[in-house]
Amino acid sequence: MRVVGLMSGTSHDAIDAAAADLTFVDGGETLRLVPLGMVSAPYEDSLRTALTAALPPAPTTLADVCVLDTRIGQAFAALAVRADRELCSGAAELIASHGQTVYHWASDGVVHGTLQIGRPAWIAEATGCPVVADFRPGDVAAGGQGAPLVGLVDLMLLRGRPGVPAALNIGGIANVTALPAAGAPLAFDTGPGNALMDAAVRQLRPDGPGYDEGGALAAAGRVHAPLLRRLLAEPYYALPAPRTTGKELFHPGYLDGALAVCDGLAPQDVLATLTRLTARTVADALRPLGVTEVFASGGGTRNPALMSALREELPPGTALLDSELLGLPAGAKEAYAFAVLGFLAYHGLPGNAPGCTGARGPRILGTLTPGRRPLDLPARPSRPPLSLVVARPVAPVEQGPRTDRKGRIVR
Repeated sequence: MRVVGLMSGTSHDAIDAAAADLTFVDGGETLRLVPLGMVSAPYEDSLRTALTAALPPAPTTLADVCVLDTRIGQAFAALAVRADRELCSGAAELIASHGQTVYHWASDGVVHGTLQIGRPAWIAEATGCPVVADFRPGDVAAGGQGAPLVGLVDLMLLRGRPGVPAALNIGGIANVTALPAAGAPLAFDTGPGNALMDAAVRQLRPDGPGYDEGGALAAAGRVHAPLLRRLLAEPYYALPAPRTTGKELFHPGYLDGALAVCDGLAPQDVLATLTRLTARTVADALRPLGVTEVFASGGGTRNPALMSALREELPPGTALLDSELLGLPAGAKEAYAFAVLGFLAYHGLPGNAPGCTGARGPRILGTLTPGRRPLDLPARPSRPPLSLVVARPVAPVEQGPRTDRKGRIVR
């Protein structure tokens, strides 16, 4: 199947769409992914402003939620149409939409609910394709954290590698997946990725781009030890895995509270300290697991100051690598991951790793919105695939007429 995965993360800045050709091989034990490319579109300024203004701990109304749900759904739909046209020549068969997380209801290590908006009906209507969306609530209802759901895809990619491999994604929140030498695999949110750094830049440099471009501010500053100690005292870091968090905790007001006792710090020193916080909390989370290699992805990988700090914080001998070495570009990995999760759901297969999220068992995740044609669901494989291999196309993909599963041309 040709599947388009749609993703917007906790940075709330843009939507990514990655297209993949997905096939079961080796009798169903392996899933083969051929990347067809990625396109991205920033949120319109007015939409991003409205979204930011409605996020916790700010008050909002149901009217605001309805408007955002609709406008974000329409934005996802427009990018899905573009991805189908530019990456699949109009031959996409399925859309998998993560939506936009606006609230992750967690307290004392327990997730009670989670909300992603961006109504999939808009995507189904615009593309004509069925849409799998709303992945996280199924895992939460089964007692899981609902995140990081990419843990299942990470495990499929990392399984069989030597040593103790781990995957790291640095978005607004940072998360890791690891396969320890002894014990079960783990996946959890380590803490803030870019969230506090971006919040600081917007406060300290309101006329700037909204993030520390090229890590320039952090690189020009010095870590303020008292502020770092205060930030590291956050109780979240002591919670056992599985654990998840979001901007419900690490929001601009949280940063204001920390900075209130460190008045007069230069912007460069604030950014240097927050960058070190992200690097330290990631390294502290991985150190007890004896990790030997870390494959990094997400927007944080484009920040040289953060990646340099992370190399310094990781134990000696730990390789910090780009997820591109596993076949998935750092900026597109999560969109590809949700294409895989949508494909699994469409085939009636689980999309969570219960040992990583804490769910009571494997669950088929997501809701299915039909496209403009009658649904013709594929046969369910006898077992889920254990591994994921990424294969580059050796030649441009030939795009013939769109057909249904019985080989009939669809006009």
